[in-house]
Amino acid sequence: MKDAIAILAGGGPAPGINTVIGTIAKVFLQSGYRVIGLHEGYKSLFADEPKMEDINFEQADKIHKQGGSALQMSRYKPKDEEFRTDFFIKFNIKLLVTIGGDDTASTANRISKYLTEHNVKIQNIHVPKTIDNDLPLPEGSQTFGYESAKQEGVRIAQTVYEDARTSGNWFVVAAMGREAGHLAFGIGAACHYPMIIIPEMFNKTDITIRKIVKLIISAMIKRKLLGISYGAVMISEGVFHFMSDAEIESTGINFTYDEHGHPELGNVSKAHIFNILVQRELKRLGVVIKSRPVELGYELRCVQPVGFDLLYCALLGMGVKKLFDQGVTGCMVTSDPKGDIKPLYLKDVEDENGKVKPRLVNIDSEKARMVYSFNHQYIMEEDYEACSKIIENPAEFDFYKILNWEKIQMI
Repeated sequence: MKDAIAILAGGGPAPGINTVIGTIAKVFLQSGYRVIGLHEGYKSLFADEPKMEDINFEQADKIHKQGGSALQMSRYKPKDEEFRTDFFIKFNIKLLVTIGGDDTASTANRISKYLTEHNVKIQNIHVPKTIDNDLPLPEGSQTFGYESAKQEGVRIAQTVYEDARTSGNWFVVAAMGREAGHLAFGIGAACHYPMIIIPEMFNKTDITIRKIVKLIISAMIKRKLLGISYGAVMISEGVFHFMSDAEIESTGINFTYDEHGHPELGNVSKAHIFNILVQRELKRLGVVIKSRPVELGYELRCVQPVGFDLLYCALLGMGVKKLFDQGVTGCMVTSDPKGDIKPLYLKDVEDENGKVKPRLVNIDSEKARMVYSFNHQYIMEEDYEACSKIIENPAEFDFYKILNWEKIQMI
């Protein structure tokens, strides 16, 4: 039987998946391998009848520049007791390529250990994918899909900001990001939004709904002092990751609940939640500022990859073949800014539970400090006298007091 490789994609879509699949298929087909694509991710890998298809060169060549994924994806997480060796042995699999984020990588790590324990000699290489940019890659290396999603997010966010200027309104914009704020920060900074709120900002205080609302209003009032009646705020949905159910329920929003009794945030617009709360607080303060919600999420995930990701994903795909030929396994394939391919072993980036640790925004970096120091508008101590003509207690909306930060000093 011909030696084969299997490719699956887990989690949510990200621009460049097809570039990775197409490139891997091409280089392995040229080396005489059978290339099997698995639909429905890990759910299919251990199914009695896996949903699979052979990928030929023509198909690989056709899909490499397209958005979305030619292989249907799934967030299914198999339990350890579901692991089997049947698929790998039956189809003579020599390499399992997994494409995904931290959950997909963590499952790949568990499978790799399982196969080793059962004397099944199969290499496993993971391709790090997520628009959230939160996998622990070397400094300066992106996860694929991030740049394309950011570009589309910038296009939408700039249009929203122009609407704000044209109509004299404010927009409360929420961006995908799970527990990391890379996407919101990247889009917001590129568009010069006067306030970007990400979970990493709260490194010296707890994240609460009230603090976020205060930060939004801080920007609104400061812009008012500057004679500007419009603006936009960018918020990462990751802020909810660090809140308790009680804190989330304190919003007064009607949620549906999952089987564990947790609010199902995926069923509501995060921008809508914050916009309602901001409007409530503005009415309490007696300040008239109109605002509208905008959600940035599913619109970003399946766009056609930009040039950066087309090249980057092709390098990662070719890198899989390079590492495979070197006998490397149990790793993520990485490409540094020079294009050099290196393995990042999953065992080196897992926590005590075997889960891959997320990479958060470095809030102490010079880039973050410059953005928050030079490119934001918010109330500071020197604004109190002017602010007192608009609100009674300006200190309540002081950016640095809300976050418990020292005033940023740029050297």
